[in-house]
Amino acid sequence: MSQASGREQGLPHAVFLRRLTGPAREGSFETRLGQGAFLALRLVDLLAPDRQPLHPDAFRYQHAATERFCEELPAECAETAHLEGLVATAADAARAKDAPLVIPSLLAYAHHLEDRLKLEEAFDVLETLLRVGGDRVSAADAITTRLRMARVRRKLNEFDLADDLYAEAGALAARANDGHAALLSRIGAASVLWGRGNLTGAEQAYWACLADARHARDQDAEGRAEHGVGVVLFARGQPDLGVPHLWRAFQLYLDDSSRVRALSDLGVALLTIGDAVAAERALSEVVRRGSGDDHTANAMVELMHCASYRRDRVRFASWRKQCEARVHDMPPNMRTDFYLKEGIGQARFGHFRRAAASMRRAQEIASAHGLHEFEFRIERILAGLGECERETAREPQAAMEPVFQTDELREVAESLAQFPD
Repeated sequence: MSQASGREQGLPHAVFLRRLTGPAREGSFETRLGQGAFLALRLVDLLAPDRQPLHPDAFRYQHAATERFCEELPAECAETAHLEGLVATAADAARAKDAPLVIPSLLAYAHHLEDRLKLEEAFDVLETLLRVGGDRVSAADAITTRLRMARVRRKLNEFDLADDLYAEAGALAARANDGHAALLSRIGAASVLWGRGNLTGAEQAYWACLADARHARDQDAEGRAEHGVGVVLFARGQPDLGVPHLWRAFQLYLDDSSRVRALSDLGVALLTIGDAVAAERALSEVVRRGSGDDHTANAMVELMHCASYRRDRVRFASWRKQCEARVHDMPPNMRTDFYLKEGIGQARFGHFRRAAASMRRAQEIASAHGLHEFEFRIERILAGLGECERETAREPQAAMEPVFQTDELREVAESLAQFPD
């Protein structure tokens, strides 16, 4: 397996100790949760097949100490529940001498961390799963874990590592004769092409996956491929063509998390074609469902953008404040997008110095993380900011009216109008 390690050199799981040096104060709930995760995963490490034989009491003492620490973590906290469950399951696995018993708890915890945008931490947990499970990991779990690892690396814009992991998942799926997983690995590889900026290659790959998913009557894969086609068409400057695909993805998806992702992208595309009302309906539904911090945070950024598009200062300020509370947990591309759209909003309200400052901050993040498409876009916007200021001084810009170009777009907007307010 490609060892795209999320571990700090020489100290497994030290990624969780970064919370001690983050914006939270030492001794806060967040830092204590990080310490609890570090201890729980060090306990799980004792189950690995390559560990030296332990003294009979060694695991028992470490388990007792870890359990006591976790009992002091904040109650009614989702991460606390995951850690307590992980520690209890590790004890069961040790008693039964069956390390794979801990796999469901590790998968659930990794999913929770990914939803909270703790991407490096999620990857560490998934790596731990494969290391501890060894050759006793089932084919299905091995494929699922690599697909999740690839998705995490893709979200971190680490495309080479993501590509390798999708290829590994695809090879395992072929050997297991798992057609659904093979399709998912191909759709993931297409998403890597999109992430690299190869929109033509990504579109061709998504269309091929869509045809195969329809032929196999694989509804989940069909939804993912429709989603991919919609996103690529949007990125190629054809949001009007992308919207119907995104809506079909929403209708096809079987799980709420994927449906929320489709709604989020649909809202962005609708705003691009000028329908801020329908866009806000889609994005507000994303926030209402609250399915994962990454989807919610992205929707909040887009709702802030909708508010500035409609020249609504109050809503813009409200959404900006909510985004700022989450900005430290955002991955680099989302953080860049937030500061860029904050800058665009400031410019729309005539605050051009603030706009330039926000955009330069976005530019710094994009440059530091190799987000070249963002860099080029920000450079173009900054270059035109002075002329925008002069134009606004002569004649303030009015909010645009939505323009429908097809019956399909009108049908999508009418369907969104059925969502609860």
